Amino acid sequence: MLNSVTTPQSLDERFRDAVSALRPPESGRAPGDPVRDGSTLTGARARDLFDAQLTSRHLDLAARWLRSFNEGFHTGGSAGHEGNAAVAAALRADDPALLHHRSSAFYCVRAASTAGGGPPDASRRLEEAARDILRGVVASVRDPITGGRDKIFGNPALHLIPALSAGGGHLPRAAGLAHALTRPGGTAPWPEDAIVVASFGDGATARPGASVALDTAGRLGHAGQPAPLLLICEDDAPGGAGPDGWVAGVLRGRPGLRYSFADGCDLAAAYDAAAEATEFVRRERRPAVLHLATLHLLGLPGDPDPGDSLDRDPLIGTARLLVEAGLLGPDEVITRYDEVGWQVRKAAEEVLGEPKLASTGEVVASLAPRRPLRVAHAVAEAAGHALGAGVPTRLRAFGGRLPEDAGPMTLAQAIGATLTDALLAGPGTLVFGPTVTRGGRHGVTTGLSEHAADRVFDSPPDATTILGLALGAGLAGQLPVPELDGLAALHSAMEQLRSEAATMAYLSAGAYRNPLVLRVPGLAQPYGIGGHLDNDNALAALREIPGLVVAAPARAADAAPMLRSCIAAAEVDGSVCVFLEPAALYQTRDLYQQGDNEWLAPYPAPGGWAEEHVPIGRARIYGLGTAQDLTIVTYGNGVRMSLRVAAQLAAEGYGSRVVDLRWLNPLPTADLLREAAATGRVLIADETRRSGGVGEGVLAALVDGAFVGSVRRVAAADVPVPLGPAAQQVLVGEDAITQGAHALLAR
Repeated sequence: MLNSVTTPQSLDERFRDAVSALRPPESGRAPGDPVRDGSTLTGARARDLFDAQLTSRHLDLAARWLRSFNEGFHTGGSAGHEGNAAVAAALRADDPALLHHRSSAFYCVRAASTAGGGPPDASRRLEEAARDILRGVVASVRDPITGGRDKIFGNPALHLIPALSAGGGHLPRAAGLAHALTRPGGTAPWPEDAIVVASFGDGATARPGASVALDTAGRLGHAGQPAPLLLICEDDAPGGAGPDGWVAGVLRGRPGLRYSFADGCDLAAAYDAAAEATEFVRRERRPAVLHLATLHLLGLPGDPDPGDSLDRDPLIGTARLLVEAGLLGPDEVITRYDEVGWQVRKAAEEVLGEPKLASTGEVVASLAPRRPLRVAHAVAEAAGHALGAGVPTRLRAFGGRLPEDAGPMTLAQAIGATLTDALLAGPGTLVFGPTVTRGGRHGVTTGLSEHAADRVFDSPPDATTILGLALGAGLAGQLPVPELDGLAALHSAMEQLRSEAATMAYLSAGAYRNPLVLRVPGLAQPYGIGGHLDNDNALAALREIPGLVVAAPARAADAAPMLRSCIAAAEVDGSVCVFLEPAALYQTRDLYQQGDNEWLAPYPAPGGWAEEHVPIGRARIYGLGTAQDLTIVTYGNGVRMSLRVAAQLAAEGYGSRVVDLRWLNPLPTADLLREAAATGRVLIADETRRSGGVGEGVLAALVDGAFVGSVRRVAAADVPVPLGPAAQQVLVGEDAITQGAHALLAR
């Protein structure tokens, strides 16, 4: 049951009573004049915006009507926030916007002001806007952004980018997009003087996403770097927001951010403030935040009672503005209110019969498209360029000595060379992260900035900031390859990866995408050097994200082709990839004995890139001895340990095959099942924790694949990795793998 104070009936009655009590002036204003003294909002524009506000209000009412008989699956929530119509009016129709969930009025204004391809007049465009919003409410496949998967505000034709996460989680992306629009090399569909706008509720100011976005925008503004970003905080705190309250203090105190405040329930005041803020951001290319006092009506049980704040209903405020200007009479206002209500109810009835998603295949179609042949072709094209027009550039970049002529490389060196080739091949490729211009934490990016100084840059160390910059760059048509300090840092930014990155294509029906290759040093070192933060071995949070690619190269021979595959997949399919690099193996040279250099590998020349291409989801198989007695399934640090154990077993007369998974999501299930069936004995050497580790996924794949045979698992203990020698008590080592192997061979 809805709050008894703000039921649709009581809200409707209050509006009618308040409007009926209004008295028009003896002489009115002309439609082209300011709607009141001192305002830049004309009467004609105010009247148009009022239609959008009325549409927004009736959309909330229609959503509740649909919900009352289980045909609507979202109840809206824009009532009281209709003042954001003024913000939409102050912007251009080609300014990209990321809107929070109370933005029906903004959507309606943007739709009504966008003539291209739509109905021929604003009134009919408003009707179509209402129909589109209601399509989201009823989960219709004709919903213009999600295709029936959710109810969010977005529409590529209106330059509305869906905000996918709650509590301001979309704001780091908005800051990243504003930064990316000022950088060369992108293919963004927006003009050079466009500004990015993002709205959020006051509650988000206490959430990490908003805090990081405000910090990022402030840093850019403070440093004088261009960042055309307008943040709109719609504050519906009980009792009414003010310019001296807590939220105002949080927003005003940000260095590098211009702050302004207005009453969002007063259409003229909101428009004037929005127009001024918009003009500042567009002219100065600097960030600003506009703090609007709004109202939360039609709340749910447990929401604060608005009490006397109901008198601030923005619809009543705009009606008063129009009546006092002599532009509409009270009866005309109520008549228009009823007409719009009838139009919205009619649209609600029409969308009821539209088709819904009817199969799993339809639901997941836009999640993470995989086109392996096109990815392979992209790798071959990059090789062709490197062998042709790119030859002089490569020679200069590598100081006259190409990496394929430099001799065997370590894992770190192979990754660095591949990144250099990626920067040379793709003018939109960006490499950034904490201290990447100085090599990064592990020296992998040493020298990269010399080849592309404008596309290799340092970022703040915060992972949420880094992912926000990357997601914004992806929207702008660039290809970000950022680096984090470590796996532990990623966990603090998981909302960005899970909600904003991995679901963008899914919740925009493929209209938007996030090409991203996120490099993360991770997993544990033998002696727990650095403690639990530097030795994070928790991967469950990554593997449970639908559509996310997780790559884990163990050696130089795989690192280069796998990284090229991820970059090509990001470019071709918009894939979101985490490239997990075992930090303990960055500089490892030897495999079986000191000085054998068998963990090194030559960097492949471009002529061999196509032949050595590693498709996403394919394992590498090593055979030792007869390879008929035991299958060891592993990845990362476990590959080197398992190969050493397999060599010992071969000396004892047992043949083993070691399966390096290489891809932890999606798992190489076909390769796994084939190699498991070849021996009938499977040992899983999993360096992640026993609970929630990769080994659980391998076991599930074997069960689902009807594997018949013996399986044993060795895994890390369910505890954070301790410092020093104690780490060996919880991590998987060669002794544990050897014991597990002998236990299986004895069966």
